[in-house]
Amino acid sequence: MSNPKTLERLRGSIARIERAKLDPVDILPFGIPEIDAALPGGGLPVAALHEVSGTGIDLEFGAAPALFAAGILARRPGPVLWVLQQTDLFAPALAAAGLHPDRVIYAEAGHADALLAMEEGLRHPGLAGVVAEVSAPVSLTVSRRLHLAAQAGGAIALLLRRRADAQGALAAVTRWRIGPQPSAPPLPHAPETPGLGRLCWHLELTRCRGGRTGSWMVEACDASGCLGLVSPLADRSAAPASFEAVG
Repeated sequence: MSNPKTLERLRGSIARIERAKLDPVDILPFGIPEIDAALPGGGLPVAALHEVSGTGIDLEFGAAPALFAAGILARRPGPVLWVLQQTDLFAPALAAAGLHPDRVIYAEAGHADALLAMEEGLRHPGLAGVVAEVSAPVSLTVSRRLHLAAQAGGAIALLLRRRADAQGALAAVTRWRIGPQPSAPPLPHAPETPGLGRLCWHLELTRCRGGRTGSWMVEACDASGCLGLVSPLADRSAAPASFEAVG
């Protein structure tokens, strides 16, 4: 029988290794302390596999996950390979999240070929990242190969899951889930004024190797690919004014 103290020391050693600070070059911070504090090294590990999915109807449409991925890649130099399974990607929306069309190479493929194309792209030096849509389960073996390819090439690997029954990539370092939320009014002091404010998301980090999970209300990526944290005061009523008696 294993010694409990030995097992405890081993678990502690593994935890320290997973929490170890990564080289800043290999980290891409979001610039939001509340989110970066949950990630190993204070940001998103670059040479690694990550998974992103939507919620509700957006799970299949994948609009919010695509914009989230575009914002991440907008903040890295170099070309991007985007592997499509459906021809419904709206390139101008990616540009609005900071990812200019001139940087993106599009490839259309089925599920199996999409994963092969992703792996090939990740092993090619010089890419900022590779995105692939998946609508079927990704095996542990395949997800490990993608993670190792990302480590070898130094690019971010982003799987966009577009089916509820598509099993998550078990080797992914982080797993994100994004749900659209009502936009804030364009003029906070005049909520009755018509118009559309910046898109808002409920961003969930449901898996984080070497870090911790969490959830945040954020504003969608702006033209530079950056998120914004929604103020907790945004939905609160103004405090009642106080008056002093005169006399």
